Amino acid sequence: MEKTPTSPVSRERSREIKRLSVISAAREARVLSRADLAELTGLPPATLTALVRDLVAEGYLIERGPGSGTNTTGRPRAMLEFNPRAELVAAVSLEPPRITCEIADSNGAVIAHRTARLAGDMVETVCQFVLELVDDARPSLRGVAIAVPGVSVDGAVRLAPSVGLVEARPIGQSVQHELGVPVIVDNDVNLMAAGERVAGAGKDVDDLLLLHVADGIGAGLVLDGKVRRGASGAAGEVGFLPLDGFTDRAYSGVGPFEAMWSANAIAERVVALHPGRRPESPVSELVRLAESSVAARAYLDEVLGAWARLIISCACVVDPGRVLLSGAAAQLDDAALARMQDLVSAKAPAATEVRRAVLGDQAVLHGAISYALSAAVRLPSIP
Repeated sequence: MEKTPTSPVSRERSREIKRLSVISAAREARVLSRADLAELTGLPPATLTALVRDLVAEGYLIERGPGSGTNTTGRPRAMLEFNPRAELVAAVSLEPPRITCEIADSNGAVIAHRTARLAGDMVETVCQFVLELVDDARPSLRGVAIAVPGVSVDGAVRLAPSVGLVEARPIGQSVQHELGVPVIVDNDVNLMAAGERVAGAGKDVDDLLLLHVADGIGAGLVLDGKVRRGASGAAGEVGFLPLDGFTDRAYSGVGPFEAMWSANAIAERVVALHPGRRPESPVSELVRLAESSVAARAYLDEVLGAWARLIISCACVVDPGRVLLSGAAAQLDDAALARMQDLVSAKAPAATEVRRAVLGDQAVLHGAISYALSAAVRLPSIP
């Protein structure tokens, strides 16, 4: 006698998949009736009734009053509303010497924020920040995204000298082990590009490149609406582009282009042009000096030329269509920005618009929240 084939999916696993399908449908619709849920999920009424009852008890769904539609008896349908506070995510930005953490709900609304000095073990600090901010709502934490100033592959971070990481360290896996939720780690400039794409100067396009100038120089690339990281996670490490006559590889984590044209390099040159205190906003100071100093004006032209060549090189390969200037590069005034646009337009093989990024320090956190929400709402596949 042949045995009836058994399902490869356990009863508990099957119920969890159905539960997640209801959560996913409710999250997408935000407000819907039980009939809407049945249509969206394809689940039978008895199964759906039990799942909805449990999800209301768990706080995922909130029962609301009658809606505008009617059921088969002609009565208004009772409505269900998805509770965005049932799913919280943490966005962490490591910006030496600071660490910033935000807790957001599944609508992306920030409900807690904290910035402090980055000190001690990085994993312990990140976990402590997240747990202190999420506080009593820890059972609702669904995902964490961490922005780091370096290269990240599968949660391991390297080439981040500003946080003491040149060789790879598994930051993501360590934090995930401690917190027990999905953790995504990515380069901070990638997250800035994602943030500008979601809520900033790139929200109306699917293809863009964000050029961020700070202590180093990096680029975040969005193509077809998705951040592109490359085979080893090092896409956008434009600070490592070689200069003419450069032969030795830099093992310190600082590339030759950024050593020459970063905010640090510009600050040093500004001090040489105008002795005094090191400027906190070196590009703004250079633009100001260029108004009255021939030497400063000549150096500003060098900076614009170097950054324009970098943008043109990127445009030749990926054709981003729009380039957003971030960090110190966003300090250019309108006249300098127009000059850079002219330089790019004269040499780029396709139309390339140059704009300032608009979110500033908030770009990385917008991107991190977007990442964390993506990790939190992903429906697990059947094993």
